[in-house]
Amino acid sequence: MMAASKPVDPQSGSGLPRWQLALMVGAPILLGAGAVYLWNRSRRKEALSKGNCERKTPEGRASPVPGHPDGKQPEEMSPLDMAQAAKNKGNKYFKACRYDSAIQCYTDAINLCPPDQKSDLSTFYQNRAAAYEQQQKWKQVVEDCTQAVELNPRYIKALFRRAKAYERLDNKKQCLEDVTAVCILEGFQNQQSMHLADKVLKQLGKEKAKEKYKNREPLMPSPQFIKSYFSSFTDDIISQPLLKGEKADEDKDKEGEAAVVKERSGYLKAKQFMQEENYDKIITECTKEIDSHGKYTAEALLLRATFYLLIGNASAAKPDLDQVISMEDANVKLRANALIKRGSMYMQQQQPVLSTQDFNLAAEIDPHNADVYHHRGQLRILLDQVEEAVSDFDKCIQLRPDSALAQAQKCFALYRQAYNGNNLSQVQSAMTGFEDVIKRFPKCAEGYALYAQALTDQQQFGKADEMYDKCIELEPDNATTYVHKGLLQLQWKQDLDKGLELISKAIEIDNKCDFAYETMGTIEVQRGNLDKAIEMFNKAINLAKSEMEMSHLYSLCDAAYAQTEVAKKYGLKPPTL
Repeated sequence: MMAASKPVDPQSGSGLPRWQLALMVGAPILLGAGAVYLWNRSRRKEALSKGNCERKTPEGRASPVPGHPDGKQPEEMSPLDMAQAAKNKGNKYFKACRYDSAIQCYTDAINLCPPDQKSDLSTFYQNRAAAYEQQQKWKQVVEDCTQAVELNPRYIKALFRRAKAYERLDNKKQCLEDVTAVCILEGFQNQQSMHLADKVLKQLGKEKAKEKYKNREPLMPSPQFIKSYFSSFTDDIISQPLLKGEKADEDKDKEGEAAVVKERSGYLKAKQFMQEENYDKIITECTKEIDSHGKYTAEALLLRATFYLLIGNASAAKPDLDQVISMEDANVKLRANALIKRGSMYMQQQQPVLSTQDFNLAAEIDPHNADVYHHRGQLRILLDQVEEAVSDFDKCIQLRPDSALAQAQKCFALYRQAYNGNNLSQVQSAMTGFEDVIKRFPKCAEGYALYAQALTDQQQFGKADEMYDKCIELEPDNATTYVHKGLLQLQWKQDLDKGLELISKAIEIDNKCDFAYETMGTIEVQRGNLDKAIEMFNKAINLAKSEMEMSHLYSLCDAAYAQTEVAKKYGLKPPTL
């Protein structure tokens, strides 16, 4: 769900997938280790379209051929010369698309080549693999590339060809290991190999997350996260405190009140538990209200659905939301809220069309509900529809001029648009807008947090640090702020100890903060502590609030694991901090 603590995922500005940030050393990770890369999809796609052409051709230096001006006659040729001649002949057949003949020539070259000529022999195996690749004989490609790599362990061309063959054979684990080695050897400069790594990591992440999420134990988030989530709604009936006279029988004071509701209501008890932050009992009490067909059935359905979403059980939440939405005699605020939450759920499930439909319907049935425009604005930012997002935030502000959150998020949307478009005057205008927001709403922690992210982009580190300090002063229990402040120390002062201290503090405050574990894991990868990194990623996976988040985390974890295997096999490691 879109929570107030992280309303818009910040982007590092690098356009790099998170797995790559976890492997590379330097600024990109320090600009936002936990960021998804939705903001720069178009930039990354453009880069991919300009990547190196596919490696299809055979290789090997041009060698003297019998009868050429070198003067050598066949009887004077060494075994290596004859092997090179066979290879050259194979290359001609390859270029003529006569792959069977090329394979025979490369086989002759392999048989003629002295075993101690490892470099040449590895080339012959790799060339034969290229011919098998054209015939889509993937097992033979793997076999010949394996021979080539055994002879030359840092043979990029053979490793990449084997990676592609493993992909065709649906052996994603081995594919990932090979392409990871290639990325490291190439210094992450070749778009084609990085694209394959990104593709395989996403596929592995989705497969593992689907299985894990289906069988996961529901986990209630921290109280801070829950309160932050509900604070992003202003027209949400179910999150409002109990009104005087609504308290359940056993909770009313000894003097009693004439207006107290006499019946035992599961919903009212759930609301009481909510005020007490006794969140684990809410779903049970709502179920009692629903099963008894009480007068608060619609409210109970929506409250139960909300907590199902919070514990990551979207499949249980959806029927409840569907039912509330279909209740035409229910309060329109309840129906609109259900549509907002179902729309956010669809977005997490990467179904933007259904998500957009729900938000549009919510705006249609309750056009004066500020929450609809606030949350639809966030959706539109994620869909790169920044102008439409700003329009929604404006509508929200028009309906609720005191909505500090919408004001701050509008500034952030305008800033990202200007920053990505390299429009310096608009960037400055957005920064001035942030100053205005924090002046008008000095108690809105989110305003300081978003301003700090923009200041970090602009390398105004000292001021960004001051903004994070203001956030901590206003919300000392917000673990996410400590993580961002920790990352700032790394980028600003290269102070690894201070950065890790702050992220550890975040975990101490909220041991269910998946963002903190994820960031810690990413830093440990860069320090070369791969086992520790994998441990941190696995903790984050167990805390992930959606299948999509879990998929991203598995990508990070698999990238780290692949690196451990590459280090064992080939002694390859990226530079460390």
